Amino acid sequence: MNSSTESWAEGPLIALDAETTGTDPHQDRIVTVTVITINPGQPGERPEVSTRTWLADPGVDIPAEVTAIHGISTEQARRDGRPAAEVIAEVTAWLAQVWTATTPLCAFNAAFDLTMLDAELRRHHGRGLPLSGPVIDPSCIDHHLDPDRAGTRNLAAVCAHYQVRLDGAHTSEGDALAAARLAWRLAGTQPDRIGLLAPHILHSHQARWYHDRELAFADKLDRKIRYLRAQGGNTGEVSQLLARATKVRARARSWPLQHPEPSGHTRDEHQAARLDGVDTASSLRDRATVLLRALAGGTATLREDQWTAIESLVAHRRRALVVQRTGWGKSAVYFLATALLRAHGAGPTVIISPLLALMRNQIAAAAKAGIHAVTMNSANPQEWDQVQETVASGEVDVLLVSPERLNNPDFRDTMLPKLTASAGLLVVDEAHCISDWGHDFRPDYRR
Repeated sequence: MNSSTESWAEGPLIALDAETTGTDPHQDRIVTVTVITINPGQPGERPEVSTRTWLADPGVDIPAEVTAIHGISTEQARRDGRPAAEVIAEVTAWLAQVWTATTPLCAFNAAFDLTMLDAELRRHHGRGLPLSGPVIDPSCIDHHLDPDRAGTRNLAAVCAHYQVRLDGAHTSEGDALAAARLAWRLAGTQPDRIGLLAPHILHSHQARWYHDRELAFADKLDRKIRYLRAQGGNTGEVSQLLARATKVRARARSWPLQHPEPSGHTRDEHQAARLDGVDTASSLRDRATVLLRALAGGTATLREDQWTAIESLVAHRRRALVVQRTGWGKSAVYFLATALLRAHGAGPTVIISPLLALMRNQIAAAAKAGIHAVTMNSANPQEWDQVQETVASGEVDVLLVSPERLNNPDFRDTMLPKLTASAGLLVVDEAHCISDWGHDFRPDYRR
């Protein structure tokens, strides 16, 4: 669904890349990090590009095989690098200035770089990395656009595939600039699917694409495990595959920030602590704020009671009763909850709404947050078959129905069983109508 007539790639962008001591974003350390800001020039002029690069002393040895990749040795980092705590503080402070709801951050394999930065910030300063704007990950987008392409998908290979220049490979500056170039190329070659989507909508899509891809890979590992067991395969290999599948599923739960399982918990305990696999509270609230600003404006902030309701619905999967005045932002609660749940693989939200005019307003509002909402009501019977098909295909985020439609025998027999099995959230909107206008105003509200 197109949300704009102008591509985000023509506006301001920032690009990020980090070179590290290893491949574990939770345990390894940052060595160099680059943030590039790109601001469009006047028509016919080149954009203004500004680059900031930091070299850190990670406080641990850099393995020789890693030095062979990015060229920075332990000795050089200790001699020329600054204390890691200072570097991390400066980088995140700079990101807080330049990364906004309207200026997306481009990073190739963003989950690695941002999780690494988040882990370093927690290690040195006791706080997590806020997601202050949307993320554009050319790696994630490429996997979605061309899932069956054979061969490696590292930065050099993807740049070669899309004919994008990569200067200074394996340096944080070179890789950050290449990520921005890739994002620009993908936006230009795929305008309807990528370039014309509002950045916050594309962010939500990428979270869902990443989730689905990782779970598909975990399912593939499960099939291999079943085959090995059936063939009496090596128990050590089976154990390794089981551990890998578990790790992949854990990784699928959140994007672009990923959090390690806390020590001292069993896997089942951790799943309960992680609230059925969604992001931690801080990253969940950051994501909700980005969505809210797309819905209500660039400086909007969540009310505490809005966040309480959203956290209850998304993180704890509890019921919520929200009673507030008109204009307080009740619809934002269920729209943001829908977007967050859908990003983690939940089914569509079903909203029971009493008025056709209100449904039209809700569909328009949902689109601002990148939510695909449709309705089945007495005014659009010619669209019912198409709506049912799109709901069944998983393309719909929100289905709005009247209480009468929900109680209609045909709807109960054909649609309701499927929705009962797949719906991620059920919302009864404007429920005060019962008390305001009498118990017989809409009898189906009571059924």
